[in-house]
Amino acid sequence: MKILGLIPARGGSKGIPGKNIKLLGGKPLLQYTFEAAKNSKLLNKVILSSDDENIIQIAKQLELEVPFKRPDNLAEDSSSSLEVVKHAVNYYLDKGIQFDAICLLQVTTPFREPGLIDECILKFQDNNFDSLVTVREVPEEYNPHWIFEESEGSLKIVTGEKEIISRRQDLPKAYHRDGAIYITKTEVLLNENSLFGKRIGFIDTSASPYVNIDTPEDWRKAQDMLERLKN
Repeated sequence: MKILGLIPARGGSKGIPGKNIKLLGGKPLLQYTFEAAKNSKLLNKVILSSDDENIIQIAKQLELEVPFKRPDNLAEDSSSSLEVVKHAVNYYLDKGIQFDAICLLQVTTPFREPGLIDECILKFQDNNFDSLVTVREVPEEYNPHWIFEESEGSLKIVTGEKEIISRRQDLPKAYHRDGAIYITKTEVLLNENSLFGKRIGFIDTSASPYVNIDTPEDWRKAQDMLERLKN
């Protein structure tokens, strides 16, 4: 499969101004994701999608390819990852270049295990999934079979079951997306207007270090984690 690695990094971060190029351990945050992508043997091309000139200049210094500047209407708080990915796909289609799938790599999840990207790509290819995402196991107390939502002044189990599963051992595993890797077939992106499609594969990264940086507290957590990883 011909796979495009796409690193999105817009300039309008409010929680941590300049987050995507802020130095973490002496390196721009963007660099961690680019290094992981650069070490992949199965990505055919890796590019940046950004609206911000400062980010673009840092990316070029890192020798990360920046084929276009992202339109401002795709760099707002309300802009979806799906539209950003489709913009990149259509940019290449307009040039007569087609990729079979897109691998979306978010800057805010900097700590990926070596080889993780290629592990995901191989599983994605071998099983003919519409998409594949990295996930982490949901703690038992947050398992959806133990979660309630309000309905007409009372509570009901969110899964729709009438009786709650009483034993922890009987709970099925549940997962949440960790944001590190999304891989989607191009035909699913364009024809179904979806990042996921119907058959979603996964790689469980629960055993690996993890942070998804959105707030100053997350940044401090990333700094502490980086120190531990060095030791």
